[in-house]
Parts: sequence; structure tokens; C-alpha cells
Amino acid sequence: QVQLVESGGGLVQAGGSLRLSCAASGSISSINLMGWYRQAPGKARELVAVINSYGSIDYADSVKGRFTISRDNAKNTVYLQMNSLKPEDTAVYYCTAPVSGVGYYWGQGTQVTVSS
Repeated sequence: QVQLVESGGGLVQAGGSLRLSCAASGSISSINLMGWYRQAPGKARELVAVINSYGSIDYADSVKGRFTISRDNAKNTVYLQMNSLKPEDTAVYYCTAPVSGVGYYWGQGTQVTVSS
């Protein structure tokens, strides 16, 4: 079992910044990839960014150049620095850790609201 706990969401004006954190606990040795998805009201959950334990990163086109994902393997924590936020970034952000043979573990989600 893997537990993921997110923090750092909130309300910010357009152009502002927020930093999300996700701390993993439990069977963390089984984790390679960690990342962030988001889900806006009435929309499907979508990938935001992922990072593996070697530091390889992938971003959604919509956040490239504005968001930065990073990882502290010693703390079993992944971060998402979000700059130049736009109203369309408003969503519930979920931390995720897929585990081979098990599936995706998800955090509880943290709300990010960007006002115009």
C-alpha cells in the first residue's frame, strides 16, 4: 500500500504562483514514477506532469514553461511549482504514483482556484 498526501492548494489571482507538495508513505520502494493530474469541473482528469526516480520529466503542453515538477527522493516527496497561473488552471490537483502490477495510487486532491 502507498499513501499520498497533498498540500499547498488555494486561491490565487491570475499571474500568481502556488507550490503543491505530495508526500508518499507506505510501500515507497515500489514507486518509480510520481506525478500530478488535475480535474476541472465537468472535464476529464488530465495529466499535468510526471517525474521518475531518475529525474526524467514530462509535461502537458498547456503547462510547459509555467509549471515545474521536482522530486526529493530522500523525503519521498514530489512538488509542483506553478507560476503564471491562469483561470483555466483552476481544478482539483491529484498526486499519483503508479505501481506495476497494482495500478495507480491517488492522493485526496487539493483545490487550486485561479481568479481573473
